[in-house]
Amino acid sequence: MDIIADKDFPRAAKCEPACIQTESGKTYSWCTCGLSEKQPFCDGKHKQIEGMPYKSLKATFEEAEEVWMCQCKQSKNPPFCDGSHRKVASRQSPVASRQSPASSL
Repeated sequence: MDIIADKDFPRAAKCEPACIQTESGKTYSWCTCGLSEKQPFCDGKHKQIEGMPYKSLKATFEEAEEVWMCQCKQSKNPPFCDGSHRKVASRQSPVASRQSPASSL
């Protein structure tokens, strides 16, 4: 396993939230580092970051519901989207900042 320097983390996986239909009683592991290939969920890639400063954030839902999970990793209310992706997108290229239907959240 290659070690990744702990620099420029967390990384924005996408500059838009992911709409997730949760299941009652199920626990989800949200990616906090941005490296996971299963966004917005954790796949353990954080273990490759030097010093392992990241871990997944667990969220259990008592009822089935639709939620918008953050993928930019800048939310002040993780794992939920708070609109921070708009600031992240504005710092990136014009192509990345184009709005998708979900980017207005």
